[in-house]
Amino acid sequence: MAKGRRGDGVYEEGVRVGFSEIHKKYRAYPVLDLSDREWPGRTLERAPIWCSVDLRDGNQALVEPMGMERKLRMWDLLVGMGYKEIEVGFPSASRTDYDFLRHLIENDLIPEDVTIQVLTQARDHLIEKTVDSIRGARRVIIHLYNSTSKRQREVVFGLDRKGVIDVAVLGARKVCEEIGRCPEVEVIHQYSPESFTQTELDFSVEICSRVREVYGATPESKMIINLPATVEVTTPNVYADQIESFIRQVECRDSMIISLHTHNDRGCGVAATELGLLAGAERVEGTLFGNGERTGNVDLVTLGLNLTVQGIDSGIDFGNLSEKEEVCRYCTRLSVSVRHPYVGDLVYTAFSGSHQDAIGKGMKAMREGGGSWDVPYLLLDPEDVGANYEAVVRINSQSGKGGVAFVMEKDHGFRLPRGLQIDFSRVVQEVVDREEREMTSREMEVLFERTYVDRREPFCYEDHESKSLEEGFRLVEVKFLHMGKSETFSGEGTGPISVLFQGLLERTNQDLKLVDYVEHAIGEGDDTLAAAYVEVVDGEGESYFGVGKDRNSVKASLRAVVSAVNRAVGGV
Repeated sequence: MAKGRRGDGVYEEGVRVGFSEIHKKYRAYPVLDLSDREWPGRTLERAPIWCSVDLRDGNQALVEPMGMERKLRMWDLLVGMGYKEIEVGFPSASRTDYDFLRHLIENDLIPEDVTIQVLTQARDHLIEKTVDSIRGARRVIIHLYNSTSKRQREVVFGLDRKGVIDVAVLGARKVCEEIGRCPEVEVIHQYSPESFTQTELDFSVEICSRVREVYGATPESKMIINLPATVEVTTPNVYADQIESFIRQVECRDSMIISLHTHNDRGCGVAATELGLLAGAERVEGTLFGNGERTGNVDLVTLGLNLTVQGIDSGIDFGNLSEKEEVCRYCTRLSVSVRHPYVGDLVYTAFSGSHQDAIGKGMKAMREGGGSWDVPYLLLDPEDVGANYEAVVRINSQSGKGGVAFVMEKDHGFRLPRGLQIDFSRVVQEVVDREEREMTSREMEVLFERTYVDRREPFCYEDHESKSLEEGFRLVEVKFLHMGKSETFSGEGTGPISVLFQGLLERTNQDLKLVDYVEHAIGEGDDTLAAAYVEVVDGEGESYFGVGKDRNSVKASLRAVVSAVNRAVGGV
């Protein structure tokens, strides 16, 4: 007797069995015998013809489909980004789609270089209404389709191969008949054998060839053959084999534009499309950010920027990408994952200490050396899509000195010496470990100032005067507060720093040595500040760092000396 829990697993003799048996419910999808395939040796060199289907395929997958206002917002976005083919709807199936299409045409909202596309099933009354909807347009792709897979033929339609071919052929003839009523419209024909990936290859070739014959496509007047992965049922390489095999077998290939329309059921829509292009396809249908039925359509943003980072012009404007994502979010009422390629809130962010260190060094090398973009862990320069560097490195318990140093320099102008990087990263780590949270850039700046800059006890620098003496020595008088009381110290030395340090030592009775001093400018012009870093070491070899800021570089240095000594004698 079969074992299992109620509601778990698959049925075996009417009884459910455990999940460990569930794989027996499925079968491997058959592969093609294509030992001489050529696509693996090819390289993408140019962008495909892009067709956005956001307003049709994307819209019909929404919980709350777009109305007129949201459709117009999406239309404006797509046109503005540079898409030249846009499927605007299914006018025979949706009153809103029909009205939207008429609004575009009657208000002359379609640029001359943009071709609209409309979808229709191969059914007479739907074709009639579709053609009625395009009256007065300049140029339209009429996208005709019917389902062709063996399972749909048997289960859904109860037709054999001939019956399904008849549906497609009669539909194509009806389109040709109906467009005679719209001589002002330049019509481009498109046909999709829906569920192409689940259809026998020889049958796909046969039905597409029959439709091409009806449309009379020629090399001078091509039609679009769209080969959709309506449901992604296998690995991307098999889809590429199907595309290459179709192209090899179909007659009059030079009269066709081979188009791809992949879905993402296995999470491989982008990969399948890229391999399909290698296999010889020339056109891609998809949606911004991959919105679509079930797990979505192929993502045009990811595809386009994948070309960009290979040095290929996509022809699409992906600048200010977060603003475009906001428009899509408004129109679709769907969010985009924080890990979504290129636009997600965290895709340019590194928390790992080693990653942060490599990014910081890579960014510095780019600033100094230029050349092609090559920064560890960053495929794309965030600025190219309108992002800034604020989110590139974020600090949490996984972060290290490299990330801390990167944020302090990028956001606040402090170029921390290596020893100070290590010291401050420990301070940061203690806070984020204790509080189990991320530390913001502003919080880090406050912590840095409190730890290294604003150390005013037991000493607080106020002012100084310096006079030159013979043989490179100087007479220095320093005014400072000691435990809140005003004091003055005078001494001779090579400069104010050594004199002040010696004066402080005499008042602390501490065994300290000044071992490092670094300074640099923060900002430019009238807003320039000097930043100075001082490291002192006690008798046991423990290092203490102080930081000073001032418009005067000498004063910044003296403030740093005082801060370092304060930390050494007063505790960190």
